[in-house]
Amino acid sequence: MVSLFDQVAEENQPLAARVRPRNLDEYFGQTQIVGPGKILRNMIERGQLSSMIFWGPPGVGKTTLANIIATHAKAKFITFSAVTSGIKEIRQIMHEAEDNRQFGEQTLVFIDEIHRFNKAQQDAFLPFVEKGSIILIGTTTENPSFEVNSALLSRCKVLVLEQLNVNELVAMLKHVLNDDRAFPKQTIAISDENLHRIAEYADGDARTALNTLELATLNSPEKDGIIQVADTVMQELLAKKMLFYDKTGEEHYNLISALHKSMRNSDPDAAVYWMTRMLDGGEDPLYIARRLIRFAAEDVGLADTRALSLTTEVTKLANF
Repeated sequence: MVSLFDQVAEENQPLAARVRPRNLDEYFGQTQIVGPGKILRNMIERGQLSSMIFWGPPGVGKTTLANIIATHAKAKFITFSAVTSGIKEIRQIMHEAEDNRQFGEQTLVFIDEIHRFNKAQQDAFLPFVEKGSIILIGTTTENPSFEVNSALLSRCKVLVLEQLNVNELVAMLKHVLNDDRAFPKQTIAISDENLHRIAEYADGDARTALNTLELATLNSPEKDGIIQVADTVMQELLAKKMLFYDKTGEEHYNLISALHKSMRNSDPDAAVYWMTRMLDGGEDPLYIARRLIRFAAEDVGLADTRALSLTTEVTKLANF
């Protein structure tokens, strides 16, 4: 029985939480692994799960996919946190899982942001994954080759989740607007053009798209019982596009590599774009300046003897 307080709490949840997909039919994106006949869909539908790690940027459905698997799996479901789960607790629950396996009950262990677990915590799961006592599902925004113990990684299937494209995001937003859980007792009117603008602004992040849609509805006027999402509100919300960038992770190295390649190809426009993208993401200007000095010395070298001195002088003038 759902109480009034439960209903109020659910309605106060963010839109992304209210409309979290309950099955693969409500899940958008990642057709390369959950499309008809694809590996993960087959595993879920057949109930033949194995330990796996979902790797991808924020907002692409890693945790949602794990929840869908948990719903379909006929197994005990346990979640772990890197902050609150100590070695003693992990081992205790793992031994319980081993006992349950003896009686034919399977245990599915979900670890969100597995890269935050230290080596000792990860090692505690290893023997139980190896014996099949548990099915481990981990999610990470970082390259698991660097962040997950090699022994544990070798026993897990790594599935790469990609950013959603604009068409997938628009389809998701339209689906949400027809979902009774999204805006209870409200009717939302928004143009296809504005849905497309939200999808472009989100830059592949479904959570950002949903948060933007919710903000648009909360700040738009209501007329005749219908919330009309105004173009002026959309213009204000989408004034600056948010771009994914992590200063210490995978995207950091992707962008500095793109900057180097654009300079090697003598493409100044591309070089300025990638440098600005890094600065907008909060990168330390000193780091970029050092990379430019290294580029002048190693890549330009004797081809232009002024390159190194010029780069060094510009760095000094910028007070780096």
